[in-house]
Amino acid sequence: MNKMTILIPISLALAAGCSRVAQNKGGPMNGEEIRTYNGIKLSSVNDFRENSIRGPQKIDTSTWRLEITGLVDTPRTYTYHELLSRQLEKKVITMKCVEGWDVTLLWEGVPLPELLNEAGVRPEARVAIFASPDGYSTSLPLSYVMNKRLLLAAKMNGLNIPRERGFPFQLAAEGKWGYKWIKWVSKIELSSDTAYRGFWEQRGYSNDGDERGLIFENQ
Repeated sequence: MNKMTILIPISLALAAGCSRVAQNKGGPMNGEEIRTYNGIKLSSVNDFRENSIRGPQKIDTSTWRLEITGLVDTPRTYTYHELLSRQLEKKVITMKCVEGWDVTLLWEGVPLPELLNEAGVRPEARVAIFASPDGYSTSLPLSYVMNKRLLLAAKMNGLNIPRERGFPFQLAAEGKWGYKWIKWVSKIELSSDTAYRGFWEQRGYSNDGDERGLIFENQ
């Protein structure tokens, strides 16, 4: 493998992963951070680098909406406060970065299966496509979303997710590499298109994104 071939995957990893640099730019995060939960030592919410494709998105929660569209019986739209008023679930999940390190946090959010079932999942739906206002997108098998009971997370370690981490909501895609943990989620589309590729997947990253598997499609 030549030098150029090595440099390209590393540069992609730095962009799509999350270089381990403590950083907090303010945002809506407030209160005291939980650092242990049920005897488990947690990482800090500051153990991330801002690495989005167009910088942190400033979301106005009074106008923000989550849309659920595509292969559903009844498309749904939720406000920020409608989602926060629901019964939130907590999970301690480790997010693994493509650079080889990880963080373990207490994630709290809305179980996605509940929202999707309210919209009515059509039998032909196979994939959930997630999108954010900055143009970023990624996808996951619908069966994975439902069986893992993935969370649309509003809190990390008891704090509102900071803006640079995806306020108001980030997908807690447990078991998947960090580039699947899309921030500022605003739309979920159910589709039958299993060949769909999101932002980084179009650039060579594994569409499966399994943290136990390969990072790149042609690795």
